[in-house]
Amino acid sequence: MKNPILTLAIAIAALTGAGAGVLAGDLPDLDGREIVVASENTYPPLQFVDPNTGKAIGWEYDAIAEIAGRLNAKVTYQNTSWDAMIPAVSAGEYDLAMNGITIREDRAEKVAFSAPYMRSEMFMLVRAEEDRFTDAKGFAADPDFLAAAQPGTTPFYVTVYEVLDGDEANPRIKLFETFGAAVQALKVGDVDLVLTDSTGGKGYVATNPDTFKLIGEPMGSEDFGFIFPKGSDLIDPFNAAIASMRADGTLDALNQTWFFDYKIGK
Repeated sequence: MKNPILTLAIAIAALTGAGAGVLAGDLPDLDGREIVVASENTYPPLQFVDPNTGKAIGWEYDAIAEIAGRLNAKVTYQNTSWDAMIPAVSAGEYDLAMNGITIREDRAEKVAFSAPYMRSEMFMLVRAEEDRFTDAKGFAADPDFLAAAQPGTTPFYVTVYEVLDGDEANPRIKLFETFGAAVQALKVGDVDLVLTDSTGGKGYVATNPDTFKLIGEPMGSEDFGFIFPKGSDLIDPFNAAIASMRADGTLDALNQTWFFDYKIGK
Protein backbone atom coordinates (compact mmCIF):
# COMPACT_ATOMS: atom_id res chain seq x y z
CA MET A 1 0.00 0.00 0.00
CA LYS A 2 1.38 3.40 -0.97
CA ASN A 3 0.73 6.45 1.16
CA PRO A 4 -0.77 9.15 -1.04
CA ILE A 5 0.98 11.97 0.79
CA LEU A 6 4.25 10.82 -0.74
CA THR A 7 2.94 12.01 -4.12
CA LEU A 8 4.80 15.16 -5.10
CA ALA A 9 2.67 18.27 -5.16
CA ILE A 10 4.41 20.34 -7.76
CA ALA A 11 5.47 19.63 -11.36
CA ILE A 12 9.25 19.66 -11.47
CA ALA A 13 9.67 21.90 -14.49
CA ALA A 14 12.41 23.87 -12.77
CA LEU A 15 14.55 20.76 -12.42
CA THR A 16 14.65 20.26 -16.17
CA GLY A 17 15.71 23.77 -17.02
CA ALA A 18 12.43 25.68 -17.04
CA GLY A 19 13.16 29.35 -16.63
CA ALA A 20 16.64 28.90 -18.03
CA GLY A 21 16.30 32.22 -19.82
CA VAL A 22 15.86 34.14 -16.56
CA LEU A 23 19.07 35.99 -15.81
CA ALA A 24 20.02 37.90 -12.67
CA GLY A 25 19.55 41.24 -14.43
CA ASP A 26 15.94 40.39 -15.27
CA LEU A 27 14.88 39.79 -11.66
CA PRO A 28 12.47 41.88 -9.56
CA ASP A 29 13.93 44.53 -7.26
CA LEU A 30 12.58 44.25 -3.71
CA ASP A 31 14.09 47.64 -2.80
CA GLY A 32 15.90 46.52 0.34
CA ARG A 33 12.90 44.73 1.84
CA GLU A 34 13.62 42.83 5.06
CA ILE A 35 12.77 39.12 4.91
CA VAL A 36 12.57 36.97 8.02
CA VAL A 37 13.62 33.35 7.46
CA ALA A 38 13.06 30.47 9.88
CA SER A 39 15.51 27.58 10.15
CA GLU A 40 16.12 24.70 12.58
CA ASN A 41 19.89 24.42 11.92
CA THR A 42 19.97 20.65 12.40
CA TYR A 43 20.32 19.38 8.85
CA PRO A 44 23.90 19.30 7.51
CA PRO A 45 25.01 20.30 4.97
CA LEU A 46 21.87 22.31 4.15
CA GLN A 47 21.87 24.25 7.42
CA PHE A 48 23.67 23.56 10.68
CA VAL A 49 25.83 25.17 13.34
CA ASP A 50 29.54 25.05 12.56
CA PRO A 51 31.17 23.24 15.52
CA ASN A 52 34.31 25.33 15.12
CA THR A 53 32.74 28.80 15.02
CA GLY A 54 29.24 28.40 16.44
CA LYS A 55 27.89 30.13 13.33
CA ALA A 56 24.87 28.84 11.40
CA ILE A 57 26.01 27.94 7.88
CA GLY A 58 25.18 25.64 4.98
CA TRP A 59 23.87 25.25 1.45
CA GLU A 60 20.56 26.93 2.19
CA TYR A 61 22.20 29.90 3.95
CA ASP A 62 24.39 30.49 0.91
CA ALA A 63 21.42 30.08 -1.43
CA ILE A 64 19.25 32.52 0.52
CA ALA A 65 22.11 35.03 0.64
CA GLU A 66 22.51 34.75 -3.13
CA ILE A 67 18.76 35.11 -3.71
CA ALA A 68 18.61 38.15 -1.42
CA GLY A 69 21.49 39.74 -3.30
CA ARG A 70 19.83 39.18 -6.65
CA LEU A 71 16.49 40.51 -5.43
CA ASN A 72 17.90 43.43 -3.40
CA ALA A 73 16.50 42.19 -0.09
CA LYS A 74 17.84 42.02 3.47
CA VAL A 75 17.57 38.76 5.41
CA THR A 76 17.33 38.06 9.12
CA TYR A 77 17.11 34.55 10.56
CA GLN A 78 15.18 33.08 13.47
CA ASN A 79 15.63 29.61 14.88
CA THR A 80 12.58 27.44 15.44
CA SER A 81 11.77 23.76 15.83
CA TRP A 82 10.58 21.59 12.95
CA ASP A 83 7.26 20.91 14.70
CA ALA A 84 6.52 24.63 14.94
CA MET A 85 7.88 25.65 11.55
CA ILE A 86 5.04 24.90 9.14
CA PRO A 87 2.27 26.20 11.47
CA ALA A 88 4.28 29.37 12.13
CA VAL A 89 4.87 30.06 8.44
CA SER A 90 1.22 29.28 7.70
CA ALA A 91 0.24 31.88 10.32
CA GLY A 92 2.54 34.48 8.78
CA GLU A 93 5.01 34.59 11.66
CA TYR A 94 7.90 34.25 9.19
CA ASP A 95 8.24 35.29 5.58
CA LEU A 96 9.61 31.88 4.67
CA ALA A 97 11.40 28.86 6.08
CA MET A 98 14.20 26.57 4.97
CA ASN A 99 14.88 23.14 6.42
CA GLY A 100 15.31 20.70 3.55
CA ILE A 101 11.51 20.68 3.33
CA THR A 102 10.07 18.05 1.04
CA ILE A 103 7.35 19.26 -1.33
CA ARG A 104 4.22 17.31 -0.40
CA GLU A 105 0.52 17.65 -1.01
CA ASP A 106 -0.47 17.69 2.66
CA ARG A 107 2.00 20.47 3.42
CA ALA A 108 0.90 22.43 0.35
CA GLU A 109 -2.55 22.64 1.95
CA LYS A 110 -1.02 24.76 4.72
CA VAL A 111 1.83 26.66 3.09
CA ALA A 112 3.01 27.61 -0.39
CA PHE A 113 6.18 26.10 -1.86
CA SER A 114 8.81 27.66 -4.03
CA ALA A 115 9.94 25.90 -7.17
CA PRO A 116 12.19 22.95 -6.22
CA TYR A 117 15.80 23.88 -5.66
CA MET A 118 17.13 20.35 -5.09
CA ARG A 119 16.18 16.72 -5.64
CA SER A 120 17.26 14.06 -3.16
CA GLU A 121 16.83 10.30 -2.85
CA MET A 122 15.93 8.32 0.27
CA PHE A 123 18.53 5.97 1.75
CA MET A 124 19.06 3.75 4.77
CA LEU A 125 21.51 5.20 7.33
CA VAL A 126 23.06 2.56 9.59
CA ARG A 127 26.08 2.17 11.83
CA ALA A 128 29.35 1.71 9.97
CA GLU A 129 29.80 -1.87 11.23
CA GLU A 130 26.26 -2.98 10.32
CA ASP A 131 26.36 -6.31 8.42
CA ARG A 132 23.12 -8.00 9.51
CA PHE A 133 21.07 -6.49 6.68
CA THR A 134 21.89 -4.67 3.47
CA ASP A 135 18.49 -3.55 2.23
CA ALA A 136 14.91 -2.85 3.30
CA LYS A 137 13.81 -6.46 2.82
CA GLY A 138 16.54 -7.73 5.12
CA PHE A 139 15.65 -5.14 7.76
CA ALA A 140 11.94 -5.96 7.62
CA ALA A 141 12.56 -9.71 7.92
CA ASP A 142 13.86 -9.56 11.50
CA PRO A 143 11.35 -8.28 14.08
CA ASP A 144 14.16 -7.35 16.47
CA PHE A 145 15.48 -4.61 14.18
CA LEU A 146 14.25 -1.14 15.17
CA ALA A 147 13.98 2.06 13.12
CA ALA A 148 14.08 5.63 14.38
CA ALA A 149 11.91 8.29 12.79
CA GLN A 150 10.65 11.83 13.28
CA PRO A 151 6.82 11.83 13.06
CA GLY A 152 5.25 13.77 10.22
CA THR A 153 8.35 13.65 8.02
CA THR A 154 8.91 11.94 4.69
CA PRO A 155 11.44 9.47 6.22
CA PHE A 156 8.76 8.40 8.72
CA TYR A 157 6.27 7.57 5.98
CA VAL A 158 8.88 5.85 3.83
CA THR A 159 9.80 3.72 6.85
CA VAL A 160 6.14 2.86 7.42
CA TYR A 161 5.07 2.19 3.84
CA GLU A 162 8.22 1.26 1.95
CA VAL A 163 10.21 -0.61 4.60
CA LEU A 164 7.64 -2.05 7.01
CA ASP A 165 3.99 -3.04 6.85
CA GLY A 166 2.07 0.23 6.49
CA ASP A 167 1.14 0.37 10.18
CA GLU A 168 1.96 3.85 11.45
CA ALA A 169 1.80 2.53 15.03
CA ASN A 170 4.24 -0.32 14.37
CA PRO A 171 6.23 -0.77 17.62
CA ARG A 172 9.41 -1.30 15.62
CA ILE A 173 9.38 2.44 14.85
CA LYS A 174 10.79 4.53 17.68
CA LEU A 175 9.76 8.19 17.47
CA PHE A 176 12.05 11.14 18.17
CA GLU A 177 11.36 14.87 18.20
CA THR A 178 14.34 15.73 16.01
CA PHE A 179 16.31 14.04 13.27
CA GLY A 180 19.48 14.63 15.27
CA ALA A 181 18.05 12.69 18.22
CA ALA A 182 17.17 9.80 15.90
CA VAL A 183 20.72 9.71 14.55
CA GLN A 184 22.12 9.78 18.09
CA ALA A 185 19.90 6.80 18.98
CA LEU A 186 21.34 4.97 15.98
CA LYS A 187 24.87 5.86 17.02
CA VAL A 188 24.50 4.41 20.52
CA GLY A 189 22.67 1.29 19.34
CA ASP A 190 19.17 2.01 20.60
CA VAL A 191 17.88 1.57 17.03
CA ASP A 192 19.29 -0.07 13.92
CA LEU A 193 18.14 2.18 11.09
CA VAL A 194 17.31 5.77 10.25
CA LEU A 195 15.76 6.61 6.90
CA THR A 196 17.23 9.80 5.49
CA ASP A 197 17.33 11.62 2.20
CA SER A 198 20.69 11.47 0.51
CA THR A 199 21.35 15.12 1.34
CA GLY A 200 21.28 14.75 5.09
CA GLY A 201 22.67 11.22 5.02
CA LYS A 202 25.76 12.20 3.07
CA GLY A 203 26.31 15.03 5.52
CA TYR A 204 26.32 12.68 8.50
CA VAL A 205 28.52 10.11 6.77
CA ALA A 206 31.01 12.77 5.69
CA THR A 207 31.18 14.05 9.26
CA ASN A 208 31.40 10.59 10.85
CA PRO A 209 32.75 8.09 8.29
CA ASP A 210 33.76 5.62 11.02
CA THR A 211 30.33 5.79 12.65
CA PHE A 212 27.73 5.75 9.85
CA LYS A 213 27.21 4.52 6.30
CA LEU A 214 24.43 4.50 3.72
CA ILE A 215 23.23 1.16 2.39
CA GLY A 216 20.78 -0.26 -0.16
CA GLU A 217 19.25 1.22 -3.25
CA PRO A 218 17.49 4.59 -3.19
CA MET A 219 13.84 4.33 -2.17
CA GLY A 220 12.25 6.97 -4.32
CA SER A 221 13.12 10.64 -4.59
CA GLU A 222 11.92 13.88 -3.08
CA ASP A 223 12.18 17.53 -4.03
CA PHE A 224 13.01 20.36 -1.64
CA GLY A 225 11.46 23.82 -1.65
CA PHE A 226 11.29 26.90 0.53
CA ILE A 227 7.93 27.45 2.21
CA PHE A 228 5.92 30.68 2.40
CA PRO A 229 2.56 31.78 3.78
CA LYS A 230 -0.20 31.20 1.26
CA GLY A 231 -0.47 34.08 -1.18
CA SER A 232 2.99 35.49 -0.39
CA ASP A 233 4.24 38.03 -2.91
CA LEU A 234 7.77 36.64 -2.42
CA ILE A 235 7.07 33.35 -4.19
CA ASP A 236 7.38 34.59 -7.77
CA PRO A 237 10.58 36.62 -7.12
CA PHE A 238 12.17 33.64 -5.34
CA ASN A 239 11.19 31.30 -8.16
CA ALA A 240 12.72 33.68 -10.68
CA ALA A 241 15.92 33.87 -8.64
CA ILE A 242 16.11 30.07 -8.31
CA ALA A 243 15.65 29.74 -12.08
CA SER A 244 18.43 32.25 -12.73
CA MET A 245 20.76 30.43 -10.32
CA ARG A 246 20.07 27.16 -12.08
CA ALA A 247 20.66 28.76 -15.47
CA ASP A 248 24.00 30.35 -14.61
CA GLY A 249 25.41 27.38 -12.69
CA THR A 250 25.15 28.83 -9.18
CA LEU A 251 23.13 25.88 -7.85
CA ASP A 252 25.72 23.47 -9.25
CA ALA A 253 28.47 25.49 -7.59
CA LEU A 254 26.68 25.34 -4.23
CA ASN A 255 26.35 21.57 -4.60
CA GLN A 256 30.07 21.32 -5.28
CA THR A 257 30.92 23.45 -2.25
CA TRP A 258 28.71 21.74 0.29
CA PHE A 259 28.53 18.15 -0.90
CA PHE A 260 32.06 17.62 -2.19
CA ASP A 261 34.48 20.30 -0.98
CA TYR A 262 33.33 21.17 2.52
CA LYS A 263 34.12 18.79 5.40
CA ILE A 264 31.95 19.41 8.44
CA GLY A 265 33.99 19.89 11.57
CA LYS A 266 37.29 20.26 9.68
